Amino acid sequence: MIELYQSQRAMRAMRKAAMQRGVVAILDIGTSKVACLVLRFDGAPEVPEGEGVGSLAGQAGFRVIGAATTRSRGVRFGEIEAMGEAERAIRTAIQAAQKMAGIRVDHAIACLSGARPRSYGLEGRVDIGGGEVREQDVARVLAACEVPDLGEGREVLHAQPINFALDHRSGLSDPRGQIGQDLATDMHMLTVDATAMRNLAHCIKRCDLELAGIASASYMSGVSALVEDEQELGAACIDLGGGTTGVSIFIRKHMIFADTVRLGGDHVTSDISLGLGIPMANAERIKTFYGGVVATGMDDREMIEIGGETGDWELDRRTVSRAELIGIIRPRVEEILEEARARLDAAGFDHLPSQQIVLTGGASQLPGIDSLAARILGQQVRMGRPLRVQGLPQAATGPGFAGAVGLTLFAAHPQDEWWDFEIPMESYPARSLKRAMRWVRENW
Repeated sequence: MIELYQSQRAMRAMRKAAMQRGVVAILDIGTSKVACLVLRFDGAPEVPEGEGVGSLAGQAGFRVIGAATTRSRGVRFGEIEAMGEAERAIRTAIQAAQKMAGIRVDHAIACLSGARPRSYGLEGRVDIGGGEVREQDVARVLAACEVPDLGEGREVLHAQPINFALDHRSGLSDPRGQIGQDLATDMHMLTVDATAMRNLAHCIKRCDLELAGIASASYMSGVSALVEDEQELGAACIDLGGGTTGVSIFIRKHMIFADTVRLGGDHVTSDISLGLGIPMANAERIKTFYGGVVATGMDDREMIEIGGETGDWELDRRTVSRAELIGIIRPRVEEILEEARARLDAAGFDHLPSQQIVLTGGASQLPGIDSLAARILGQQVRMGRPLRVQGLPQAATGPGFAGAVGLTLFAAHPQDEWWDFEIPMESYPARSLKRAMRWVRENW
């Protein structure tokens, strides 16, 4: 637990150093693309502690001065599979973004889209003796949360207090300064596969960057694609990426659940490639220009030249109807949405006061996917685009950049986490988390 605490505090210190220097790189390392944004901070004061996610829409204090994307390599299911290839792709994106910004960047904040996330709801309670709630009392109640056995090879990525109660007055976002006897908290803890997290940290270090933070891509997509009312009343964000589909649930401006489906847009492309017997590059182009999930009568008559590279003229001038193409795409999209629905059901999404669902991510751009999602998920569904951020190029404003834009907001105004408080050494939870964040020894 001490390792976890110190490593996360070290990353927060790196983030402060980056903000003092005035620039930081944002890295969204996905299965299909690597996006890099360079942020410049203009010295505006940070949002006070306790404001949380709701403040992120303000976007004050920074602007994007460099942006670049490149095709991802060496990444599968949102996790680094080939270190050398992933490093080259990241370096390419960073160098292009630095060139556009005209400045060198030494610190980076990255998001992690795979790594099999797992959510836990924890509770803690302490007696504060009828006095004023101080910073140390908040630290004590967070340390009082009973941490479950996370299992071998798991590390904590986020640990956020999502609710405080003082003498049974619940729903407090920040109890500091109030007077009471009994202080309780609910905390959301998100754990991920340790190896995937360690590999990401090591890869960024190999790119000559200091790691100033790691965040869940599912969380970041929700931060940028959900409007403030949705975050407050209850909503889910489904981030349809290339190799994975992220699922996150928000209420009272806090994320309370996150998970990942190991399926995405690349699997749709693979189905088209296999179904039509064409290379992946051709399948991606056909999906982008002609793809969809709802067929009409006209689609039987619309013929698509699929081409080929065999050298056989007759074989290379093949055509397929758009209805046939949709027939290949739709089953996979249905499978992805049904898997996402299973994650929402397991999290008890139906019990929230509002059940708005927002689709975002590059694969959400398939025509007709919103109506199909509404039928499968049985809820209100809308298409989500990331919030507008000052200086963001037009090319980076689409749903495929929801994670990267969310990470810019997180970099400028991170929510309070367990390690932001000075936890007394004697107050560490009874169950040890000594395995957590072991990579700190190699990285700091």
